[in-house]
Amino acid sequence: MENSPELKALIRKNAHLFWYGKDSEKENLPLPVVLEFFINYAGKETIKELFALVGIKTAAEIFFEQLKTQKDRSNYFPELRNYFTLYLNKYAS
Repeated sequence: MENSPELKALIRKNAHLFWYGKDSEKENLPLPVVLEFFINYAGKETIKELFALVGIKTAAEIFFEQLKTQKDRSNYFPELRNYFTLYLNKYAS
């Protein structure tokens, strides 16, 4: 699925979060990858922007699916994994 123009603009605005990728490919990263990098490396307001754009329920579904499939080794920092587990359980339910 292709990212919306609004999501592409948000990714462009925060391209520094995706330091390892080619500039030409950053806008087309899948939403789970974008969510992971925003949660791990972006500020609070930027994360809120992402949630507003994709929907907090969609973000929560992706987040919890990632945690389920990455039980032993999560790509989220432990503190952020805990915080967003609590946050998304409260606000996305």
